[in-house]
Amino acid sequence: MAQPDTARAKPARDWSQAVLNGYMMVFFAYMFLPLIFMVIAAFNASPTPSVTDWQGFTLDWFRKLPDDARFIQGLFHSLFIAAGVIVIAIPLGLSGALLLTRLETRGTTVLYTLLVSPILTPGIVLGVTTMIFWRDTFGVEAGLFTAMAAQASFIASYCMLMFMARLQRQERTQEEAALDLGASPWLVFRRITLPFMMPTIATASVLALLQSIENYNTTFFAIGGSWTLVTEIGARMRFGLSPMVNAIGVIFVVLTIVAATSWVLLKRKK
Repeated sequence: MAQPDTARAKPARDWSQAVLNGYMMVFFAYMFLPLIFMVIAAFNASPTPSVTDWQGFTLDWFRKLPDDARFIQGLFHSLFIAAGVIVIAIPLGLSGALLLTRLETRGTTVLYTLLVSPILTPGIVLGVTTMIFWRDTFGVEAGLFTAMAAQASFIASYCMLMFMARLQRQERTQEEAALDLGASPWLVFRRITLPFMMPTIATASVLALLQSIENYNTTFFAIGGSWTLVTEIGARMRFGLSPMVNAIGVIFVVLTIVAATSWVLLKRKK
């Protein structure tokens, strides 16, 4: 009589989980290894950014930053442009979102395409056309203002998409009730719509700030003889790398981590 096979079959190996874990490792390495190398090179005494050619720990590259006038001036230019972009892009994006969500006509799709098109337009085109428009139409030479206008032309579209997503979740009953009771449209907007939009306005402002500071293509072709921190870094890249650029990157990484952590802690307290 044949004996029953009591040996248990081995379960098939779950290759999908192994592939997913491998993909996640490659993804995080791709994202964070360049940042780690950048941070290490910022503390290396080597005159060129390097991780392998270690010549000793130093903070000299951070100490030299305040002495570089063009870097400091470029930082102030970047912050000035970013502040102007926020002032321009937030009202434009909010008005566009209100128009698209409240307007119920066949032309909404065409209008939406037009308002979103700056996002799809190459930055070089936006920069050059903005510079030419303000110079030939109003006699404004290329500078900080034209860079501000060029950046706001596409950053406003990003803000508009964020506002539209928020408005589509809004219940219109409060607005309709207020209008039925005799409130003016401006009062309804100020007392109901605007408070509802404030969290998204804050988020869109931060997004506009970050997009403005890091923008290169549009700014480079619209700013003329002036410069920002990013365009100055790009200009110096042609003459060789400097660890001071790594030091600037470390400072921005630290500020980003501190800001993100503070935001999370504030949200938890609420």
